[in-house]
Amino acid sequence: MQLKRKLILASASPRRQFLLKELGLKFTVDPPHIDESFPNHLPIEIVPAYLAEQKAKALLPKIKDEIVIASDTVVILNQRILNKPAGRKEAIQMLNDLSGHTHTVITAVCLLDKNKTDCFDDRTKVTFKKLSQEEIEFYVDNYKPFDKAGAYGAQDWIGMVAIKKIVGSYFTVMGLPIHKVYERLRSF
Repeated sequence: MQLKRKLILASASPRRQFLLKELGLKFTVDPPHIDESFPNHLPIEIVPAYLAEQKAKALLPKIKDEIVIASDTVVILNQRILNKPAGRKEAIQMLNDLSGHTHTVITAVCLLDKNKTDCFDDRTKVTFKKLSQEEIEFYVDNYKPFDKAGAYGAQDWIGMVAIKKIVGSYFTVMGLPIHKVYERLRSF
């Protein structure tokens, strides 16, 4: 798919870059540096859309005719958001919490230009098998998932050995519901 307008991806995520390239899109990368905190009163299901919009709006002063693509992913387990882990100990704890359970991954996307904003999300249920402590520590020590919500990447080793079931889009779990991005860009 070729677009007449230039695209800016507001993310340093190699996974998001990979997915957009696989879709055949040309884009530049300009990750915004924003505070990723959010109001405490915000329902957790709304958090990724709120953050994606903040990321997109941060680039608004820089753009002319370009379309900004910003995204945010959260992992929700038992009504609690599992963000990016601060270090090894927190990553191990998150994976222990996810082990043997089903969680929800919500990835929100915000498309923005000078005249309009289109924010949307996609939700996927992911079920992990029961993991051993050895498997968890092997993954954390060898794959260093500190830049990933919930301390895991579905495309990594842990996804291959731990994910028993996915209900929804695998790409949403990777960090970009590319099927929805494609449709929304076509009509943007």
